[in-house]
Amino acid sequence: MSGVPELMILRLLQEREMYGYEIVQAIRAQTREVVRLSEGVVYPVLHALEKDGALKSQRREVGGRSRVYYSLTSKGVRRLFDLTDTWTGLAAAIQAVLKGGPHVRTV
Repeated sequence: MSGVPELMILRLLQEREMYGYEIVQAIRAQTREVVRLSEGVVYPVLHALEKDGALKSQRREVGGRSRVYYSLTSKGVRRLFDLTDTWTGLAAAIQAVLKGGPHVRTV
């Protein structure tokens, strides 16, 4: 699961800016509850991405509550594309193993 929270967060933020708990709920909804990341996982990833310059944040008052909204920077978009390429390749490799087939033997 290493890297999965980061990839999912970046992908969600590519569509629109969101606040932390909204991201938690979106991941649960879009994965049909298969992936249930807690706020204790999501917030440290958000903070690390922001510190790295991949995200920017803005505090806003909404309905009497203060929320921090996150959005991608150009560095975050590049990071998302790099992670997507890595995960797409990995998923294809895993799928090939799961599918089975002839094995190459080395002597």
